[in-house]
Amino acid sequence: MRLNKMQMKDTKSDKLRRIGMLGGMGVEATIALMQRVHGATLAEDDKDQVPMIIDMNPQVPSRIEHLIKQSGVNPGPTLADMAARLEVAGAEALVIPCNTAHYYADWVEASSEIPLIHMPKLTCAHLAKLLPAGSRVGILASPATEQIGLFQSLLEDVGLTAIYPENTTAILASIQRIKKAGPCADDLALLDEEVIRLKNRGACAILVGCTEFSLLSKQIKSDISIVDGLDILVDEIIAFSGAKRRQ
Repeated sequence: MRLNKMQMKDTKSDKLRRIGMLGGMGVEATIALMQRVHGATLAEDDKDQVPMIIDMNPQVPSRIEHLIKQSGVNPGPTLADMAARLEVAGAEALVIPCNTAHYYADWVEASSEIPLIHMPKLTCAHLAKLLPAGSRVGILASPATEQIGLFQSLLEDVGLTAIYPENTTAILASIQRIKKAGPCADDLALLDEEVIRLKNRGACAILVGCTEFSLLSKQIKSDISIVDGLDILVDEIIAFSGAKRRQ
C-alpha cells in the first residue's frame, strides 16, 4: 500500500524530529556526516539517536560542471525534487552535506515548507563569535564557492573577510581526487601547505568549506583555529532533532 503525504507525516516520531538529508555530493561526505551525528549524540539505546531520512543521490548534476565550466546541467531542479520527496517522507528539516550546493538553496526552499539548515550560514555565524570584527578567514573549499561569492558574502555579513588559496587548480584537483578514490597523504599535505600560506596572508582562522576536505579536517596541522562546517552542521542537527549532545 502506498502512503499519501498526510499518512506519512502521521508516522513521525513523538520524541525526536526527523532530518532529511540531500546526500550523494559526495557519497563519502554524506556518510561522514551521518557518522559524526551518531558519534556526537548521547544515547543509551537506538531510540535516542537522531532519526534521519537520506536521499543518497550521486547523480545530482555536477556543481563544478555547472558553475566553473558553465557547460553542465543546472542541479537546482534535481535538488528541489529531492527536497520535496524528503518532506513527503516525513522530514521536518533539510540538510545538504555539500557547501557548494547551497548556491541552489532557493530551489530547495521553494520546493518544500520545511526549513533548510544552512551549513555555510551557520559556519560563518560561528566564526563571528570566535574572531574580532575585521578578521580574515582562510577558506579551504571548492573554487566554485569563490566564483559564486558564497563565503565572501556570508562572512562580510558578520564583519569578517574571506581569503582563498591562490592555487585553485591544485585545490580542485584534490577535491576531484577525493571524490574518486578517497583522501590520501597528498591531499593532506596540500591542505597543510595551504593553511600555512593562508596564515601568512593574515588568516586568523581556517574554514573547512568543502565536505571532501572535511574527511581530512581532524588531521590538518595548524596553530590557528580550524572550523569545519560539517561539525557545525552536526551540532545544529542534534539540537533541532531534540536529541542530547555528547559532551
